[in-house]
Amino acid sequence: MKHVAITFILAALSLPGSASAFHDGHEEKRLASVSPASAQAPAAAATMARGFVFDDANGNRKRDDGEAGVAGVRVSNGLDIVYTRADGAYELPVGDDTIIFINKPTDWMTALDEHLLPKFYYIHKPAGSPKLKYGGVAPTGPLPASVDFPLIRRAEQSKFRAIVFGDTQPRNQQEIDYIAHDVVERLVGTDAIMGVTLGDIVFDDLSIFGSLAATIGRIGIPWYNVLGNHDMNYDAADDAHSDETFERHFGPSYYAFDVAKVHFVVLDNVVWIPAEGNKKAHYVSGLGERQLQWLVNDLKLVTPDHLVVLMMHIPLMETKETASIFKELSRFPFTLSLSAHTHYQEHVFFTDKQGWTGAQPHHHANCATVCGSWWGGAKDENGIPHATMSDGAPNGWNVLTFDAANYSIEFRAARRPEDFQMSIHAPEVVKLADAGRTPIFVNVFAGSERSKVEMRFNGQGDWVSLTRTPGEDPTFVEAVAAEEKMQPPPDHKLPKPTKTEHLWRGRLPAAVPAGTHMIDVRATDMFGHVYTAQRVIRIE
Repeated sequence: MKHVAITFILAALSLPGSASAFHDGHEEKRLASVSPASAQAPAAAATMARGFVFDDANGNRKRDDGEAGVAGVRVSNGLDIVYTRADGAYELPVGDDTIIFINKPTDWMTALDEHLLPKFYYIHKPAGSPKLKYGGVAPTGPLPASVDFPLIRRAEQSKFRAIVFGDTQPRNQQEIDYIAHDVVERLVGTDAIMGVTLGDIVFDDLSIFGSLAATIGRIGIPWYNVLGNHDMNYDAADDAHSDETFERHFGPSYYAFDVAKVHFVVLDNVVWIPAEGNKKAHYVSGLGERQLQWLVNDLKLVTPDHLVVLMMHIPLMETKETASIFKELSRFPFTLSLSAHTHYQEHVFFTDKQGWTGAQPHHHANCATVCGSWWGGAKDENGIPHATMSDGAPNGWNVLTFDAANYSIEFRAARRPEDFQMSIHAPEVVKLADAGRTPIFVNVFAGSERSKVEMRFNGQGDWVSLTRTPGEDPTFVEAVAAEEKMQPPPDHKLPKPTKTEHLWRGRLPAAVPAGTHMIDVRATDMFGHVYTAQRVIRIE
């Protein structure tokens, strides 16, 4: 149910249990959840869903006698948002294809399924999904008399960590096994309290959603999911039904939840356009009217002391409604947005030149992908492709650390220690006469324009700043050329090199004697993390 036309409206501020009606020792909360006038229909034309959000004290996911309702929890139908009343009750209008979902509040956790996927939603689809290759939601039948949502108390510290996966994107079970051995096994026991995959969960074969979820579930933390362009039903007749299989496994394609002082918003910014006439089926990046209005309604209920984190698949700058999103975010002093999709890492800082009007530039992080270059390249001793991304960075993931409204981001390379954060490109041997003319390139895998990269020789002397010089990573260029000659070739070729924004350049010192020497590099990122690397070079 994506980007569909609005067919009903919550009579503004009139329903019992709406935001305006809730005031019980809490800060007064107001809701302005109105649909565009052109799409309004009488509220009476819609079925009313009613239920409770309750404290599931015994953890059985059923509301038993004595289990109290939880007041002040936001509940949505994908457009309107209401607060639960003092007794935990709510009511919302629903159509015949609606997902009701809650915004997980701070210090609570929703129920989890056997793979630790959060179950914060109820799908109301009486007739089920249309017939699709990979199957959608089975008919849900009549609306239950009470659609209830259990919550479990979970004290949340202001400082916590989250794991972020860019495109996991396996084609088949073999590539799920790559993920298991390359990434999942290393993350078991993590101190992170949640994780998210930023879309392209799979690579078109939606039948492996379940197996991948089971594998990622072994990490042992609640795991959220974003819809990507390779996670859609390509045989759907329209965009509205292109996420039916995703819904069956993961629920709504857009939603929000709170952890401590962070308000996370998952967006579906992929619009499916079926084939028509001579035009092939394709996708574009956008939210659609209904989702954008929901986002407006959602952010109206978030106080400015929160860090607002938008999570999407396609980078923000490619999304049709970027200007509207900027407008809604601009009142928040603390913002961040995350994406994947491109299979390279990049940090973008939006200013007034791009239409951002906030006091500080908006930071958009395009994150590392687990599958790297779609599991391309030669296999290592474990039988896993090295999968280096087109920017020369290894496949891997990001770790985000939050502390109240502050955050930091770190990169983790698969199959490498945590401090493997850069590669140094230099010749093996340099002629003495060429030393001062020999370039040195440093690819700081998660670097940005705010990084400082320095070099010195043999651990002595002052650190000399290198110059950020975006371009193709020469190490990756050489790898692509070498693998073109391999026989037999790798199962999947490496992609063409892309312009790497996190590449720095310097030169060897001219006054250096013949012999074996050490190049030392130090990189300091925008968060103050300091990483070092070395490379031995011979001068003859």
